[in-house]
Amino acid sequence: MPMLGQYEEFIQKAATLVEALPYIREFEGKTVVIKYGGAAMESMRLRESTAEDIVLMKYVGMNPIVVHGGGPEINRTLQRLGVEAKFNNGLRITDEETVKIVEMVLAGALNKGIVTLVSRAGGNPIGICGKDGNLLHARKLNAKDGTDLGFVGEITGVHFKILTVLCEAGLIPIIAPIATDGQGTTWNVNADSAAGEIAAAIQAEKLVFLTDTPGILRDPKDPASLIHQLNYLEIEDLIEQGVIAGGMIPKVEACLKALDYGVAKTHIIDGRVPHSLLLEIFTDRGMGTLVTH
Repeated sequence: MPMLGQYEEFIQKAATLVEALPYIREFEGKTVVIKYGGAAMESMRLRESTAEDIVLMKYVGMNPIVVHGGGPEINRTLQRLGVEAKFNNGLRITDEETVKIVEMVLAGALNKGIVTLVSRAGGNPIGICGKDGNLLHARKLNAKDGTDLGFVGEITGVHFKILTVLCEAGLIPIIAPIATDGQGTTWNVNADSAAGEIAAAIQAEKLVFLTDTPGILRDPKDPASLIHQLNYLEIEDLIEQGVIAGGMIPKVEACLKALDYGVAKTHIIDGRVPHSLLLEIFTDRGMGTLVTH
């Protein structure tokens, strides 16, 4: 009888790979849209582990598409430049000067920083924004209270074929949420909404949001109150109760929009956990909140 104790660590690793096997088979050739933001973008350790997850997904035959935010970095840049950051119900009021800075940050250093990390992890990323190839078309978003939000847009169309071409070429699209219109206007669009619209247009298999919480919590102060699965009616009730509020609302709205257009599954998971993408996609237990119809 062999001495198994000395191999215990390796046996556990093998068991993990075997657990992942049916998911690798299931998702081969499938597209997964990842909204990348929050703490996963702030910590170098998390940035590296997220990049590794994305590259692994590509190497096992999936087509990951990354849509990133960048609010904290935009705020820091505005502060350095002496420009006041203004918000209305969570939406950034974006005048002509601010939209130029937003585009510079999102489509510039921030986007290319993510490209560098994914490349370093062994992938072939390509950084683009929604203006490239007319990927994202938008129109002016009108605030509910009538406030002029400036160059804040809502997406009206996604030219998803460019993403199909990039994925088939073995590339990993890294998308900054800047959109355009028929007149060439630059629009600052919500990254959560952009991810949902892209997932819907390309009919992705999964849409995954990396957030700063374990998922949707019944009590925001209690991580143990995680709701593992929610449907449309339950989400409406929780919004009315104020349980789902603030920045979580555009995420669940994006999930529901994606589901309406044929996306199979949508998830809101904790981006603060290293390798959270792999834990969600390739393990039996998964993590976070599954949003369904």
